[in-house]
Amino acid sequence: MVLGKGQTMAKENRTESRELSDVVSIIGPGMQVVGDCTSDGVVRIEGRVEGIIRAAKSVVVGKEGFVTGDIETQDLIVAGRVAGTITAKSRVELQATCHVEGDIRSRRVKLEEGGRVEGRLHMGTETAKPEMPRKGTGAAQMSRPAQSAQQKGAPQGLQEPSRSDS
Repeated sequence: MVLGKGQTMAKENRTESRELSDVVSIIGPGMQVVGDCTSDGVVRIEGRVEGIIRAAKSVVVGKEGFVTGDIETQDLIVAGRVAGTITAKSRVELQATCHVEGDIRSRRVKLEEGGRVEGRLHMGTETAKPEMPRKGTGAAQMSRPAQSAQQKGAPQGLQEPSRSDS
């Protein structure tokens, strides 16, 4: 087919360019992925992943989803289970059905009533890199086990009463 000057094929005019960030990758129910997952868009997990998940846009862990490994993304929504460190540059939403075992680093975090988190929460603008606790700061003191009033050397009136078996 020969086209004259200024003419184009109709098919070329109708093609839509789809950005990679618009792509949604789905790990469906009953599917298991062992290994790291990387996406320029969105990753939705309804199955099981054992490995690191990196998504430029967002990650959604559905109610039946289970991730054993770290998650690195812009935005994260968790309704299922995650066992690993979460790093989200912008926001983390933890829904009522979630169970997270691991540290969470993000600028903003929303935890719905009923959601379970076992780990540390780090919020603020510098979430990308973990900070070591500095000597003499509250962060270092938080990692110590609680001491009783007697162990701290509190005045006699504040000490725990001693128990006698008589």
